[in-house]
Amino acid sequence: MKKKKRKKINKIARIALSILLWLGGTVVVVLAGFFVLLYFIHLGPSPRFRDLFVASAKESSVGGVLVDLYLSEDQVKAIMASNSTQEFKEVTNTSLIQIAQHDDADANGGEEQAENPEDPDGDGITIYEVHGPTYRGKMMVVFDPSRVIVGTIDTYGIGAPGLTLPEIVKKYNAVGGINGGKYDDEAGIGTGGQPQGVVFSEGVLRMGDPGSVYDIYGFTKDDVLVVGRMSVGYAQSLGMRDAVTFGPALIVNGKSAAMAGSGSGLNPRSAIGQRADGAVLLLVIEGRQTYSLGASMADLVTEMEKFGAVNAANLDGGMSSSMVYNDEEVVSSCTMRNRKIPTAFIVERRD
Repeated sequence: MKKKKRKKINKIARIALSILLWLGGTVVVVLAGFFVLLYFIHLGPSPRFRDLFVASAKESSVGGVLVDLYLSEDQVKAIMASNSTQEFKEVTNTSLIQIAQHDDADANGGEEQAENPEDPDGDGITIYEVHGPTYRGKMMVVFDPSRVIVGTIDTYGIGAPGLTLPEIVKKYNAVGGINGGKYDDEAGIGTGGQPQGVVFSEGVLRMGDPGSVYDIYGFTKDDVLVVGRMSVGYAQSLGMRDAVTFGPALIVNGKSAAMAGSGSGLNPRSAIGQRADGAVLLLVIEGRQTYSLGASMADLVTEMEKFGAVNAANLDGGMSSSMVYNDEEVVSSCTMRNRKIPTAFIVERRD
């Protein structure tokens, strides 16, 4: 009896050992294949593919480590310089934007406004599908720019908890929105509670040194989107009401940014723009998916040009990029769950 029991135990042990050896071998093969693939990408026959991979990885929170395994610092710098976006020296000329009137029926003496063919359901928002060779996403057009504000968390701090985009939209009882500006996210494990640069929200300067210069993208009290590098004091003199920091600027005063290569790698992207009639353009591109690798800065410029942007700027992207509309996440983050962020451009409901 004891002999049989020992045999059974030995058999189970052999099976377990075989499974462990198989699993270990599989892991080794997969890792070896992964590093061989990386080696082939970095040192293989296609410099263009290598450069695209390097630029994409370096823009992510942790992907840059993979690049540094095979390439020197000077090689990486050269590749990044060959895929970069030129910085603008000028700031938005607000006179180029002539905002269409969006008064309600009572303000017009009871008369209804003419129907907007772009807005068949009359809610003041239209969402379009956008796509290119390596990406797909959505463009939200908001016809009344006064409805677009910066929603933000109540308390900032390195350890403070941020909110997901759906939570920020819900907090303001808004109809929708996209992620916003820069925030502290070291190695992709930040709490999303500490913005970087500037935050203006509903006319209040929530973050930023009044004497310092930042890349500032946001709306004045006249509902004009201003993009450019400026001091907080200058932004306040323009009557800035809602703004964040990120970049780069994509289009300024109708002139598109000059690009070296593709201007960047392929990644999830978010961007904001404004047409000459004042309509706001909120763009989110999906990325790091089999059906949508992502977009470059050049792709963002192309989409903004298609929709008639006079001014446009890149916002935070990567794992933060998402769009919410009517309680639904119409463009999802590339992560399994929503990222916590401190700011978002949200669209208020009509009264």
